[in-house]
Amino acid sequence: MGVSGPIRVVVAKPGLDGHDRGAKVIARALRDAGMEVIYTGLHQTPEQVVDTAIQEDADAIGLSILSGAHMTLFAKVVELLRERDAEDIKVFGGGIIPEADIPPLKDLGVAAIFTPGTPTGDVVEWVNANVGQPAEA
Repeated sequence: MGVSGPIRVVVAKPGLDGHDRGAKVIARALRDAGMEVIYTGLHQTPEQVVDTAIQEDADAIGLSILSGAHMTLFAKVVELLRERDAEDIKVFGGGIIPEADIPPLKDLGVAAIFTPGTPTGDVVEWVNANVGQPAEA
């Protein structure tokens, strides 16, 4: 399986966190790298994020969470994608996420987590290399 045309990424800020600078920086970097980016804005529910990703025929969802609700919000997005038979949409994210929470998030189905200080280019490189590709065994 591969992506035909530009990679389409929904960048979302789920939950009550009102700080979106990082999400906007990543959205712009992905767009500047030739991807189509749909930025949903602040205070999105997991349902809104998944609805947008499906409606926009997205290849990936990038979540930015600084509020500490990452375990709940990531899990709900992944669960909703499964319920809607949209597991081919890869979920990645970043924000204030403790290292100890990264393995459980990956076990839930989150493809990648980027912590503060990750160079923007590393995120772009990961999306280019992994979105639209078969899941790793």
